[in-house]
This record gives sequence, C-alpha cells and structure tokens, in this order.
Amino acid sequence: MEETLSKIARMGLSRRGFIAGAGTATVAALAGCGSDSANTGTGTTTPPTTTPAVTLTDSDILNFALNLEYLEAEFYLRAVTGAGIASTDGGGTVTGGTKVTFATPFIQQLAVELAASELAHVRAIRATISSLGGTVVAAPAIDFTNAFNALASAAGIGSSFNPFADQNSFLLGAAVFEDVGVTAYTGAAALLTSKTVLSAAAGIQATEAYHAATVRSLIAYNNTTANNLVATFNKVVTLRGQLGGSGSTTYETPLSAGSATAAVALNGPVTNVTPATIVAADSTNSLAFARTTSQVLHIVYATAPGTLTASGGFFPAGMNGTIKTPTA
Repeated sequence: MEETLSKIARMGLSRRGFIAGAGTATVAALAGCGSDSANTGTGTTTPPTTTPAVTLTDSDILNFALNLEYLEAEFYLRAVTGAGIASTDGGGTVTGGTKVTFATPFIQQLAVELAASELAHVRAIRATISSLGGTVVAAPAIDFTNAFNALASAAGIGSSFNPFADQNSFLLGAAVFEDVGVTAYTGAAALLTSKTVLSAAAGIQATEAYHAATVRSLIAYNNTTANNLVATFNKVVTLRGQLGGSGSTTYETPLSAGSATAAVALNGPVTNVTPATIVAADSTNSLAFARTTSQVLHIVYATAPGTLTASGGFFPAGMNGTIKTPTA
C-alpha cells in the first residue's frame, strides 16, 4: 500500500498545504428595454437593445467540468497522501484536507484508486481543452473545512463535520461529490458539439457512476445502529435536493440497503424482499438524473435556488471560467 501511495505522490502531487442550463448551448442576456423617447413630434420610440448571444464552446463546458474534477481530485489526493494537486497540473489554494487513517485495507485501496482516477480526469480534460485551442483554467480556491461545516449544519447533521476524521466520515464526504458528478456530466452532454469530446465525457461520466455506486454500496454495507451512516447520508441527499432540485429530493435517490424477511429462490417470485436503492436513477426508466449547470453551482456553492451569486461553499472565490454564475 505504501508503495502505491508513493507512486501516486510521484504522479505530480505537491506538499503544499457543482452551463447556464442543460437544454441550450447559449446564454443570452437582455441588456435593457429602451423607454419611450422624448416627445419630438415624430411619434418614434427607441427600440429595445440586447447584447449579442454568447455561444458556449466545448472548451467552456469542459472548463466547468474541470473545476469539479479539481475539487474531487483534491479531496481524494489529500485523503490518501495528505497533499494535493501539483501546480504543474493546475493545483491551487486549498483549505482543509488531511490524510485519513483508514480502518480497513479495502477502503484504503479504493480511496487510492479514486485519487488516481480523479487526477487522471484532471489531466485528460486539461489536455483536451488544449487540443481544442481553448484556455485551460487553473484550479479555483477550494475550502473543505468551512464548506463541510456549513453543509453539515444545514443538513441537520451537526455544527461541524470533518470528512478526513476517519473512514466512515471519508465515505460520507466522498458521497457528497460523486452523485453530483454523475448528474453534472449527464446534464452537460447535450451541450457538447464534438462527438469526440462527447464520447470522452461519456467515459468520464461512466467512471463517476462507478465511483458513486461503490461509495453508496460501502455506506449501506457499513451502516450500523451505532454509526447511522445511511441516515446521515440521506440528510445530505435531502439537502442536495433542496439546493439543486427545486426544493425537494428531485434528482436524488435516498439510500437504502433493502431488507428480506425470508429466503427467496433465485427462480421464484421476489415477494419478501425490499430492494436496495444503491443506484441513483429515476424510478420509471432507471436513467441517471441530469442537472443543469445552475443546479450544480447551487450545490457546490451551497446556495439556494434563485441566489445568483458566483461564489460560496467549496469555492469561496467562485469557479474559474465562463460558466460560474447560476442563472436561476
């Protein structure tokens, strides 16, 4: 394990210290309506003027995703190594995040894999933006300490929460990000114009879905009456739904390990089993939920729908790039 950690550290780690909407690819702003002109006797009025529509490029959308990948990579890298993203990979200023003391080798090994995976996503997206001729944004300032404390308080978990304190706390912290990543990539897919970029983004979305399902499974598997992991996670689910899903658990699936009152034959009817809800998807077609960029921003900024501020939560100075302010 130490050899693996050292290998990740050599991948470029440093020892320093949530598209305006998923249904459109443009953002148009009304500059203002002209009032009636002064009475000149001509009966003419000044027509309203608008600013030109700003077309979002694939690079803009990828930079939005890159901000989220920076966040995830910093979380996992700090959990397994105590260090974050190197400056050569665009790393920036991070508040909070220490090496986790894992209780079981398997979950530690998973954390190492997730760290390597998210760092690979950062590097892949940066390379793709460069290949498109776009400008790669550096990582924005990230705050784990105050963001997790604020979310814990708002969710009714407690006045503070440290996801790096122990293994169970790490799982809960990881679960905060992973479901959001899946919904963000699903929502942004329709905005991309390049089939090549879309294919790559779909690959990352699928990987994020693997991450999310694994973390949700481990929370359910390790739940006890003493640690109440599932109940705590579902408080996070409720809050995320309120921040990014119109005041309810829309776009969210509360976690359940299911139950069975009797053994069920594999070839017989499933009558005594309550199914688990590990998979976060709609109940009709079992499709992954999709969020607009505004909904994602509200979650990572920890702001309510309708609050159009461009900072807060995990990004105290806001995200970097064109897409950084909620529009609804």
